[in-house]
Amino acid sequence: MSSRTPLEVVQSVYAAFGRGDVAALLGDLAPDVHWRFVGAPGTPYSGSVIGHEGVQKFLGGVAAHDDIRAFEPREFFPGGEHVTVLGWEDTVARTTGRRFQADWVHVFEVKGGRITRFFGMYDTAPAAQAFAS
Repeated sequence: MSSRTPLEVVQSVYAAFGRGDVAALLGDLAPDVHWRFVGAPGTPYSGSVIGHEGVQKFLGGVAAHDDIRAFEPREFFPGGEHVTVLGWEDTVARTTGRRFQADWVHVFEVKGGRITRFFGMYDTAPAAQAFAS
Protein backbone atom coordinates (compact mmCIF):
# COMPACT_ATOMS: atom_id res chain seq x y z
CA MET A 1 0.00 0.00 0.00
CA SER A 2 1.37 3.36 -1.02
CA SER A 3 1.49 6.30 1.32
CA ARG A 4 0.99 8.66 -1.63
CA THR A 5 -2.42 10.11 -2.28
CA PRO A 6 -4.11 9.59 -5.66
CA LEU A 7 -3.34 13.24 -6.44
CA GLU A 8 0.37 12.71 -5.73
CA VAL A 9 0.44 9.62 -7.96
CA VAL A 10 -1.19 11.50 -10.84
CA GLN A 11 1.15 14.47 -10.42
CA SER A 12 4.08 12.05 -10.48
CA VAL A 13 2.87 10.65 -13.81
CA TYR A 14 2.65 14.13 -15.35
CA ALA A 15 6.14 14.96 -14.07
CA ALA A 16 7.51 11.74 -15.60
CA PHE A 17 5.74 12.48 -18.90
CA GLY A 18 7.21 15.97 -18.91
CA ARG A 19 10.72 14.55 -18.44
CA GLY A 20 10.15 11.86 -21.07
CA ASP A 21 10.74 9.23 -18.37
CA VAL A 22 8.57 6.35 -19.57
CA ALA A 23 9.99 3.92 -16.98
CA ALA A 24 8.94 6.18 -14.09
CA LEU A 25 5.53 6.76 -15.67
CA LEU A 26 4.96 3.01 -16.05
CA GLY A 27 6.08 2.51 -12.46
CA ASP A 28 3.02 4.47 -11.33
CA LEU A 29 0.65 2.29 -13.37
CA ALA A 30 -0.90 -1.01 -12.33
CA PRO A 31 0.36 -3.87 -14.52
CA ASP A 32 -3.16 -4.35 -15.93
CA VAL A 33 -4.01 -0.64 -16.27
CA HIS A 34 -6.91 0.15 -18.61
CA TRP A 35 -5.94 3.15 -20.78
CA ARG A 36 -8.40 4.85 -23.14
CA PHE A 37 -7.95 7.98 -25.22
CA VAL A 38 -10.53 9.59 -27.47
CA GLY A 39 -8.95 11.79 -30.13
CA ALA A 40 -9.83 13.28 -33.47
CA PRO A 41 -11.10 10.82 -36.09
CA GLY A 42 -8.14 9.04 -37.61
CA THR A 43 -5.80 9.85 -34.74
CA PRO A 44 -3.47 6.81 -34.75
CA TYR A 45 -3.26 6.56 -30.97
CA SER A 46 -6.98 6.84 -30.19
CA GLY A 47 -8.55 3.81 -28.61
CA SER A 48 -8.10 1.51 -25.65
CA VAL A 49 -5.13 -0.51 -24.47
CA ILE A 50 -4.44 -2.66 -21.44
CA GLY A 51 -1.21 -3.03 -19.50
CA HIS A 52 2.23 -1.50 -19.65
CA GLU A 53 2.94 -2.75 -23.18
CA GLY A 54 -0.26 -1.13 -24.44
CA VAL A 55 0.54 2.17 -22.72
CA GLN A 56 4.05 2.10 -24.21
CA LYS A 57 2.49 1.62 -27.66
CA PHE A 58 0.10 4.53 -26.98
CA LEU A 59 2.98 6.79 -25.89
CA GLY A 60 5.00 5.74 -28.92
CA GLY A 61 2.07 6.70 -31.15
CA VAL A 62 1.85 10.10 -29.51
CA ALA A 63 5.59 10.68 -29.96
CA ALA A 64 5.48 9.53 -33.61
CA HIS A 65 2.58 11.78 -34.59
CA ASP A 66 2.67 14.77 -32.23
CA ASP A 67 5.42 17.31 -31.67
CA ILE A 68 4.17 18.58 -28.32
CA ARG A 69 5.40 22.12 -27.74
CA ALA A 70 3.51 22.72 -24.48
CA PHE A 71 1.53 20.33 -22.31
CA GLU A 72 -0.03 21.90 -19.24
CA PRO A 73 -2.11 20.15 -16.60
CA ARG A 74 -3.84 23.22 -15.19
CA GLU A 75 -6.46 22.13 -12.66
CA PHE A 76 -6.60 19.01 -10.49
CA PHE A 77 -9.84 17.76 -8.93
CA PRO A 78 -9.19 14.87 -6.53
CA GLY A 79 -12.11 12.86 -5.20
CA GLY A 80 -11.56 9.56 -3.44
CA GLU A 81 -9.83 7.14 -5.81
CA HIS A 82 -10.33 9.46 -8.79
CA VAL A 83 -8.48 12.52 -10.01
CA THR A 84 -9.83 14.63 -12.86
CA VAL A 85 -7.39 16.97 -14.59
CA LEU A 86 -8.15 19.83 -16.95
CA GLY A 87 -5.33 20.94 -19.19
CA TRP A 88 -4.15 22.46 -22.44
CA GLU A 89 -1.63 21.62 -25.12
CA ASP A 90 0.12 23.24 -28.06
CA THR A 91 1.12 20.61 -30.60
CA VAL A 92 2.33 20.28 -34.18
CA ALA A 93 1.01 17.35 -36.22
CA ARG A 94 4.17 15.69 -37.53
CA THR A 95 2.43 14.37 -40.67
CA THR A 96 1.27 17.81 -41.87
CA GLY A 97 3.40 20.32 -39.96
CA ARG A 98 0.23 22.10 -38.83
CA ARG A 99 -0.03 23.43 -35.30
CA PHE A 100 -3.05 23.04 -33.04
CA GLN A 101 -3.97 24.06 -29.54
CA ALA A 102 -6.54 22.13 -27.56
CA ASP A 103 -8.07 21.90 -24.13
CA TRP A 104 -8.17 18.39 -22.69
CA VAL A 105 -9.57 16.39 -19.77
CA HIS A 106 -8.02 13.33 -18.15
CA VAL A 107 -9.65 11.12 -15.52
CA PHE A 108 -7.57 8.71 -13.46
CA GLU A 109 -8.55 5.96 -11.04
CA VAL A 110 -5.88 5.16 -8.45
CA LYS A 111 -5.95 2.08 -6.23
CA GLY A 112 -3.16 0.83 -3.98
CA GLY A 113 -0.88 3.68 -5.04
CA ARG A 114 -1.06 2.87 -8.76
CA ILE A 115 -3.19 4.10 -11.63
CA THR A 116 -5.63 1.38 -12.62
CA ARG A 117 -7.64 3.30 -15.20
CA PHE A 118 -7.15 6.34 -17.43
CA PHE A 119 -9.62 8.09 -19.71
CA GLY A 120 -8.54 11.08 -21.76
CA MET A 121 -9.97 13.25 -24.48
CA TYR A 122 -9.32 16.62 -26.04
CA ASP A 123 -11.05 19.20 -28.19
CA THR A 124 -10.93 17.21 -31.40
CA ALA A 125 -11.82 19.98 -33.89
CA PRO A 126 -8.39 21.74 -33.86
CA ALA A 127 -6.55 18.41 -33.99
CA ALA A 128 -8.69 17.11 -36.87
CA GLN A 129 -7.87 20.21 -38.88
CA ALA A 130 -4.16 19.89 -38.12
CA PHE A 131 -4.03 16.22 -39.15
CA ALA A 132 -6.22 16.59 -42.27
CA SER A 133 -4.37 16.07 -45.54
